[in-house]
Amino acid sequence: MATNLQIDDELIILAVKLGHHRTKKAAVTHALTDYIHHLEQENILSLFGSVTFDPGYNYKTQRAKA
Repeated sequence: MATNLQIDDELIILAVKLGHHRTKKAAVTHALTDYIHHLEQENILSLFGSVTFDPGYNYKTQRAKA
């Protein structure tokens, strides 16, 4: 799917240079991939503290069964 974007040329050139990308498309694809991974990590971090643990659970008995 072709998409036309108006992106600052200086930013693209700098991203291509710093990222050692061969094309502008490679630089934009890499940037979007990194952005998506960052957002996914934020979603994972929001789950911390939301899991309730059974206070009576004893991991040692679970290990003894194996």
